[in-house]
Amino acid sequence: MRFAVARTRDEALLYLELHPCETCGSVETEWEHGLEEFDGELAISYVGTCTDCGEERFYQFGVPARETITGTFPNFGGPEASELLDAGEWLRVADLSASEVPVNDRPAAERVLSVAAAAVEEVLKFIPPGHDEVPGDAFWTDEGRQVRDVEPGRFRLDRLLVVRDTYRQFAREGG
Repeated sequence: MRFAVARTRDEALLYLELHPCETCGSVETEWEHGLEEFDGELAISYVGTCTDCGEERFYQFGVPARETITGTFPNFGGPEASELLDAGEWLRVADLSASEVPVNDRPAAERVLSVAAAAVEEVLKFIPPGHDEVPGDAFWTDEGRQVRDVEPGRFRLDRLLVVRDTYRQFAREGG
C-alpha cells in the first residue's frame, strides 16, 4: 500500500483543513500525529475527534524521501509537485487566502499573502520544464478540475508568475 506523501507538516495540515469532517462538515479537530508502520511502509498518521460532532477522523500520509526545511512560512514542500493537492486545489487555496487579507493588521496580511504566493508556487511545480502551462493530468480531483474549467488560462505559466510575484510584493508591503 502506498500513501500519498505529505512533504511537510504545513502541507498535511492544509490538506486536513481542506477535507472537513464527512459527518458534519466541520474542520475543527484537535489532531494528534505520529510516525507508524502500516503493512511494512512508514506513514504519518493524523488522528482526531471532530470538535463539532464527535466523529473520529483518521488520515495517513507517506513519508517524504528527504525532509524539506526552508525556514520560511509556509513550508509546503520541496521542488517536487504535491501528491496531496492537485494544481486546481492549490490555486483555490491562493484565491481563498488572497480574498481574506486583513486590512488593518500588517503582520497578518503578510502571513495571508505569503500563503497565497506559496500556493501559486505549488501550482508552478506541476508545469514540466519547457512547457508553458499546467498539464491536464495535474488535475485529479473534482474540485481542482472545477477551478481549471472556470478559467483555464489561469494555469498558463506567464499568468501564474505574475500572480505569484504580485502576492509576494504585496506581502513585503504588508498588503
